[in-house]
Amino acid sequence: MRSERTIVVTGASRGIGAVIALELATRGFTVGCLTRKGAGPEVDAPAELAPRFVNARCDVTDEASVKHALATVAAKAGAIHGIVNNAGIHLDGPSDKLTLEVYNQVMNTNATAVFTACREAYPHLVKAGGGIIVNIGSFFDKIGVKRNVAYCASKAAVGAITRCLAVEWAPKNIRVIDVAPGYIETDLNRDAFQGPLRDFLAKRIPGGKQGTPQDVARLVAALCAEDLPFLTGETIYIDGAQGIAH
Repeated sequence: MRSERTIVVTGASRGIGAVIALELATRGFTVGCLTRKGAGPEVDAPAELAPRFVNARCDVTDEASVKHALATVAAKAGAIHGIVNNAGIHLDGPSDKLTLEVYNQVMNTNATAVFTACREAYPHLVKAGGGIIVNIGSFFDKIGVKRNVAYCASKAAVGAITRCLAVEWAPKNIRVIDVAPGYIETDLNRDAFQGPLRDFLAKRIPGGKQGTPQDVARLVAALCAEDLPFLTGETIYIDGAQGIAH
C-alpha cells in the first residue's frame, strides 16, 4: 500500500542510509534521497520502487545545499512529512594527537549538520501539519571509547539536539527521536568486522553477534509509519544490549 507521505533520508546512497531508504519505499513512502552524488540508494531494489525515490544532490555540511535539496524534494513530492538524519563520518585517533581539523570535521558532519537539517526541515514539517525527525545517533554517546573522543562527543550532541527540539517543537506536532545503534555491519565496514573485532563482539554482545542495517531500518520505518504522538525526545538504543551488559 502506498503512503501519501514523504520521508527524506540523508546519506541514502550506501550503508545504513540506503537500507533505510529502501525499507521506507517498500512500506509505501515516497523517499527523498539526499546524497553527494544526487543519486538514489546504491543497492539492489525492485524496479517498481524506483518511482518512489526522489533524489537530490546534497552536502549536509553546507546549509545552503541542505536548504536547496529539501526544497527540491518538496517541489517534486508535494510535501515533506519527515526526515532521517543518517549522514555521518567516523574518524578516530589518539586524543593527545587529534587535530582540531579532524575534531571539527566529525562534529560538523555528525552534529552541526543534524541541527542544520532539522532546522531547514522544520518549515516543511510545519506546512505539512507536523511530522517526524529521526536522528541517527550511536550507543557511543554513553560510553567511553579509546581514540573516539570526537565521535562520542558528536553522538552525545545528537541526543541533546533531539531532546531540545522535541520539547520546543512538540506544539507544532513534530516528534524528534534519536535512534542509537551499536555495532552494525554494513557494506562500508565489513572488512573491519573480520578477525579480532568479530571475536570481541561475540563475547561482548549478549546475543553473540553484531546487528544489521535491516535491524536499524525496520525500527526507523516503524517510527515513521506508526502514529505515536506521545513518543518524542527519546534515545532508543538498538545495540543488542551491549551498552548495558556487565
